[in-house]
Amino acid sequence: MSQPALSRRDAIRVAAPLFLPRRVFGANDRIRLGVIGVGYRSGLLIDQLPPGAELVAVADCWLKRAEDAAAKRNAQWRIYQHHQRLLEQKDIDGVIVGTKEHQRVLPCIHACQAGKDVYAEKPLTLYPAEGRALVKAVHRYGRVVQVGSQQRSMAMNQVACRFAREGGLGRILYVQGANYPGPAKVGAWPETAMPQGFDWDLWLNQCAMRPYSSKLHGNPNLREFWGGEMTNWGAHGIDQIQSALGMDHTGPVEFWPLVDGPPGGVAFRYANGVVVRLEVPMVSGIEGGCIVVGEKGVLRIVRNGLRTDPAGLIKELPPQEEVDKWQRAQWQAQYHIQEWMECMRSRKQPSADVETGQRATTVCQLANLTREVNRKLRWDPVKEAIVGDEEAAGLLVRKRRKGYELPA
Repeated sequence: MSQPALSRRDAIRVAAPLFLPRRVFGANDRIRLGVIGVGYRSGLLIDQLPPGAELVAVADCWLKRAEDAAAKRNAQWRIYQHHQRLLEQKDIDGVIVGTKEHQRVLPCIHACQAGKDVYAEKPLTLYPAEGRALVKAVHRYGRVVQVGSQQRSMAMNQVACRFAREGGLGRILYVQGANYPGPAKVGAWPETAMPQGFDWDLWLNQCAMRPYSSKLHGNPNLREFWGGEMTNWGAHGIDQIQSALGMDHTGPVEFWPLVDGPPGGVAFRYANGVVVRLEVPMVSGIEGGCIVVGEKGVLRIVRNGLRTDPAGLIKELPPQEEVDKWQRAQWQAQYHIQEWMECMRSRKQPSADVETGQRATTVCQLANLTREVNRKLRWDPVKEAIVGDEEAAGLLVRKRRKGYELPA
């Protein structure tokens, strides 16, 4: 049953944090979840919820979509239009945030303030300052956040990244990644009739107000506009590079366009001198992974798989059953969500914690910016700031619409 709409001020802005007592889970307790945004990706996650999860409520700025999702599954969920109303429910332990990337950070921060743990889809944020605000909120409110970079839970990827990180290849000479396309421009589309029960203001979120257009709202490839494949598949691939190089809590210090590479190719360098070149065509099958070249050989990391040259460099591989379980249709996220739920009980950090997600997403965003300005950029990973280029630094920050500011 849908709820009466809140005022925009009540629905979006947080006057004061809502503190809830931390629930103590028993071994057989079910974890009660809410889902914020019930589009295509969230629908897949809903259908992959592991045993022990109970979905009790959903929120979506388009009520009909939420109602249709419930009817499709014959579910008796509580349905809300505004995520704040869902977060007020004291029987919800955690939320899955599967919104578009320009809408994601506020529900995540508000969930932390409301005492909920969070599973947040990737790309985690729209620009770096959003990510740092989220990390601070997670730490301040002591929440468990798992980013939807499910390769972090895959044993083959863990083994591969650890092998590179711990010196199995000797000194790393360089890394190659896919040349992920960047964003396209949002079209100047004409205004169209708005669906009944749809909150366009809430959907636009931090972005500037514009007339409703079904070509924007209903575009199945919307990710092309905000960060492109650079922040979509790139969020997976860069995450694997960060892990393989032991850079989870930092980032590169320099970015530049590849003049000796394909159109749109970008390179970046870490403080230890290792250079990453995003130059391999996505159609090569390397999307979401990377090629690590070291003194002792080459390691190719893909989703749930690896290959070394010479063969047999890695002596101990996961059991075949552990590999096979990720190959089964539709279960590319179930075990990642399951790990999150286990961490909700133990209060341990998950494999794709908020800091690693923030750092990987930032690298993707900086690669896109390097293409835009078409020049070398220096990056301070400690201050998370562009050094010596005010114009580029200004382009890295988004102007937020009133009512959708980041909480102080």
